[in-house]
Amino acid sequence: MITWKTLDSLEQLDNIQDDSFNGTQVIFKHSTTCPISHMAKGRLDTGWDIDDISLYYLDLKAYRAVSNAIAEKWGVEHQSPQIILIKDGKAIFDESHLDINVSDIAQSLS
Repeated sequence: MITWKTLDSLEQLDNIQDDSFNGTQVIFKHSTTCPISHMAKGRLDTGWDIDDISLYYLDLKAYRAVSNAIAEKWGVEHQSPQIILIKDGKAIFDESHLDINVSDIAQSLS
């Protein structure tokens, strides 16, 4: 089961970037009103089997400024839902909508 860390402030983005030099950081941008976003989150919640990765959950309806800052900071076009992997200060993988799945995330880490 996933233990999500809530992402709700701009200051956390610098911490995520810094921490990415010690291990991959994952950001999941979730729209609480979108059925596709709920489906993607369900896939992650039930299929996650990757250890030693920090997972951040962003309610982008409540924290749109944080979502916009993510797009700017890591050069990843905003999508919803969206998963972004940050390693060594850079976005190394991102997927959105129905393309979000645990096997592709695991493959991007190998």
